[in-house]
Amino acid sequence: MNDRVFLFLVLVLLGIGWGLTTPLAKLAVSEGYLSFGLIFWQFTIGVVVLGAVSVLRRKLPVFGWPQVRLYIIIALLGTVLPNSASFEALRHLPAGVVVILLSLMPLFAFPIALALGNDRFSAPRLIGLCFGFVGVYVLVVPEASLPDPATLVFIPLALIAPLFYALEGNVVGKWGTYGCDPVQVLLGASIVGMVIALPMAVFSGQWIDPRPPWGLPDAALVTSAVIHAATYTTYVWLVGRAGSVFAAQTSYLVTAFGIVWAVLIFSESYSSWIWASLALIFIGLFLVQPRRSETPLDAAPLVGEDTA
Repeated sequence: MNDRVFLFLVLVLLGIGWGLTTPLAKLAVSEGYLSFGLIFWQFTIGVVVLGAVSVLRRKLPVFGWPQVRLYIIIALLGTVLPNSASFEALRHLPAGVVVILLSLMPLFAFPIALALGNDRFSAPRLIGLCFGFVGVYVLVVPEASLPDPATLVFIPLALIAPLFYALEGNVVGKWGTYGCDPVQVLLGASIVGMVIALPMAVFSGQWIDPRPPWGLPDAALVTSAVIHAATYTTYVWLVGRAGSVFAAQTSYLVTAFGIVWAVLIFSESYSSWIWASLALIFIGLFLVQPRRSETPLDAAPLVGEDTA
């Protein structure tokens, strides 16, 4: 198979897999499971999967104080805070709407990058930011946009996750990962996250008993956590193999396939306002994406590979 065709196939598979995680999260909350219990088991399953990957790579996380501090930040900004908001939003909003709002992460990232000095001003990217937020306006303002206008109050809750994901990415971009590669960081953050989330789940009364009988929410939680760990690891490989600009196109596919999965699983239907919102956000994403040159596809090294 042609190398470029193979990389595009990997990109599509990432979109299919990652796009499924939000509908699975909606299934996980469908019978009463609450945020902190779900987050603890997300971390735990992630530790098992990424731990196995790290053993095979022979590259475990580093636990010096600078790295532990990084893991705490990543655990909080990348999972505990955004997922708490997303799980609650998914209890009230269609999964497809939450998928669309999650796609705003690159749009939030640009102004945060400017504030932290991670990026320079760019007029096209500012225009992209405006397109994205007009897309949100189109999603929430017309009365016919959402299936139930009463759910409008939960839109700000769904915007918390992309905001925190954007902040997380900029924090890493500003201060680095202290010599750790992305898989080491995610595994270290998952281990630290387990420690943070366990007392939160127990003392809030949101603990999820892992003993059988198991139902659909349990299967959805496990499947989502495994898919996230697998797709994240693959995404890290793809960034190293094909460059970050190529890999960033995953955002379009995750959104598109997330909506497809929501339609297939929940039989969701969307008004013309929601489709218009999606189109505007996609234009915004296109304009905000970085345009820097990348290492050629046939020369980029595998992340974590010794290229000396």
